[in-house]
Amino acid sequence: MDAGNNPMVGGAPMFADRNIVENAVNSADHTTLVAAVQAAGLVDTLQSEGPFTVFAPTNAAFDALPEGTVDTLLMEENRDTLVKVLTSHVVAGNISAAELTRQARASSDGFFHFNTVSGAALSAQVRPSGAVFIFDESGNAYRVSIADVNQSNGVIHVVDGVLLPR
Repeated sequence: MDAGNNPMVGGAPMFADRNIVENAVNSADHTTLVAAVQAAGLVDTLQSEGPFTVFAPTNAAFDALPEGTVDTLLMEENRDTLVKVLTSHVVAGNISAAELTRQARASSDGFFHFNTVSGAALSAQVRPSGAVFIFDESGNAYRVSIADVNQSNGVIHVVDGVLLPR
């Protein structure tokens, strides 16, 4: 198994021949995301062939939500809401950071607009610094802090915020 050109995430190597879930469980920075994916029943989906592009919020991103939000989302009675929030981070297909950048720079408004598997609208913008930011439906913008973590069934881009649907 080879991490190839993949960056380390959460102190762990990300192996390009493992799927999204197999890699995410090893990242110390994504324990909340993994717990949420398990609570939402999305493990099998994210282990399937895909390909998927996942914008993966860190534990710090979840911690920045209002107090009690994560605990509330993880309650069984709120599973549908949790699924909607999590699937608002997943896009069908394999979209590299270079493609996000290319599409954003080629657009008339400076944004690459696309939809997640939940139907939520996301937009990518490239700042003058070259950093890629992802905007959610609520108008929040979060930086892609680690891009192009290749998986056997897609790619992960680590983001520093939780993307919220309307």
